[in-house]
Amino acid sequence: MTGWRKRTIMEMAQEAEFELDCVSLEWHKRIEAFAKLVREDEREACAKVCEGYTDTSDADHESHGYACAAAIRARGQV
Repeated sequence: MTGWRKRTIMEMAQEAEFELDCVSLEWHKRIEAFAKLVREDEREACAKVCEGYTDTSDADHESHGYACAAAIRARGQV
């Protein structure tokens, strides 16, 4: 996880009023794992919206929605 993302996760945790007095490595691993799950869920929701914009009456436009959904899902594989 990149440094800026780690800082952003910690800032969001503080804003959500997590107890941040624990500085253990295990706590950081858990909050990062939670953030990963949230990102995965959000990507999947966005991909499904793209799939909903497919035009099945036009083969060219149908593929655009699925291509967009695949690109969103692929972001989690990097």
